[in-house]
Amino acid sequence: MKFGTKAIHAGVEPDPSTGAIMTPIYQTSTYVQTSPGQHKGYEYSRTHNPTRTALQNALAALENGKHGLCFSSGVAAADAIIKLLKPGDEVISTNDLYGGSFRIFTKVFQNYGIKFRFTNMRDLSKVEALVNANTKMIWVETPTNPLLNIIDIKACAGIAKKNNLLLVVDNTFATPYLQTPLDLGADIVTHSLTKYMGGHSDVVMGAVVVKDEDLAQQLAFIQNSCGAIPGPQDCFLVLRGIKTLHLRMERHCQNGRKVAEFLKGHPKVEKVYWPGFEEHENHEVAKEQMRDFGGMVSFVLKGDRVEDAISVLEKVKYFTLAESLGGVESLCGHPASMTHASIPREDRMKAGLRDSLIRLSVGVEDAEDLIADLEQAIG
Repeated sequence: MKFGTKAIHAGVEPDPSTGAIMTPIYQTSTYVQTSPGQHKGYEYSRTHNPTRTALQNALAALENGKHGLCFSSGVAAADAIIKLLKPGDEVISTNDLYGGSFRIFTKVFQNYGIKFRFTNMRDLSKVEALVNANTKMIWVETPTNPLLNIIDIKACAGIAKKNNLLLVVDNTFATPYLQTPLDLGADIVTHSLTKYMGGHSDVVMGAVVVKDEDLAQQLAFIQNSCGAIPGPQDCFLVLRGIKTLHLRMERHCQNGRKVAEFLKGHPKVEKVYWPGFEEHENHEVAKEQMRDFGGMVSFVLKGDRVEDAISVLEKVKYFTLAESLGGVESLCGHPASMTHASIPREDRMKAGLRDSLIRLSVGVEDAEDLIADLEQAIG
């Protein structure tokens, strides 16, 4: 199936008892057994739920994987992945990372003896230099949050395979519509389904997709044992959301391009971060591993003054100042005080995340209205 057909049909079947075309919401905690240990594949909804199963199958199909697992949030998915490791193990990740991932890595798992090393992963020689006998995992985020840096997934897969490491790719910003990391050599793909996959700012959920059976069983054991699972209503909402993923992503990409080009030409804007520009670092890598360049755009104003950035964020009308991203509505945010506030300022500055940076999640409204909104806010 092509992607659009897959988004609508993969992993789901009409309800066999009624013929309902939409997957039912199985709002139940337990299931009848005909005899002790004899059931229809479902015992208890922490372990399995038919609505969740349909979503997990759909996600696996979209990512060209074999096994999907859903969690109560994107951070819960990350939590499950890191629980594959043990004290003394090390993880290499990018220094331009989502603040929630950085927080759970450094404030939670580091307390349990797992070490995290952060570096500029656009320079793969720096990644290779950090590999040692204790390294067990490479954690990639591409495009990164919020600087939209592009990391070469295939090249990272080469390093991982050579050193017998697990390669994890956070595919939240791109979605499987724009890139499929498993096809590029990744072992694990993770998502905050809260964002583009759900697409309507009405659900919080995370997911993991893999090809390897043993890896799937390990993660399923963690999912069931630790219990950070989503409810069937939320699974239904994401199932509904992914049916229009291809349509929404096309519009996000179109609008993202128009907004980025407008900002690039604005006399008060110093720099625009968007991987579709030829001068964007690793633009050629983005062209090779992505279908398009997405709807996320970040920028800084000339003068690099925090108060100017705050003024813009207070004046917008169609862009809404709020956490999160990837919904049909356009959102804007100030990473230094919002999504990335948990990262020490010194580390943010080293990575290039300035205090005045504004991050836009460009929605699916009419681009002309969004541009007019930014024009009046910037002045």
